[in-house]
Amino acid sequence: MLVAVVSDSHNNSEAVDLAKKAISKCDVLLFLGDGEGDLENLTEGFKGEVYAVCGNCDFKMINPVERIVILNDKKIYMTHGNKYNVNFGFNSIYYRGREVDADIVLYGHTHIPMIKHEGDMIIMNPGSVSSGRGVKFRMSIGYLKIVKNQPVEAFIEELK
Repeated sequence: MLVAVVSDSHNNSEAVDLAKKAISKCDVLLFLGDGEGDLENLTEGFKGEVYAVCGNCDFKMINPVERIVILNDKKIYMTHGNKYNVNFGFNSIYYRGREVDADIVLYGHTHIPMIKHEGDMIIMNPGSVSSGRGVKFRMSIGYLKIVKNQPVEAFIEELK
């Protein structure tokens, strides 16, 4: 199973179009907020499952602030990250992941792509599909390859 992890589109139609092409090969889309208005366009024609959380710039708050999704026996904790002070490190979000017994913790907000392995937990920020900060990728998307009874592969790619 290939899972796309998208965050922080911020109503950037160019970025949404690029992300739409990138997610077409995926089975599941996980959206981490700040662009809830983009979700309808992003998922138009997408055949897989879609799970989303809201971000600090999503004023309608049509999605929950946090969500747990189980895919191929892997427990995934999703949140935008702003409530966990992720601009100053990932300790708070790491401990929240431990509280909910997550295998994978996903967050956005910083626009900085990052993957960390903390023991048996993967922590990922896919960066921003609209505007990366302080990194080589201007626009990025994360992926999780989840196969039963195998380690999860997490990677980030630049959107082009």
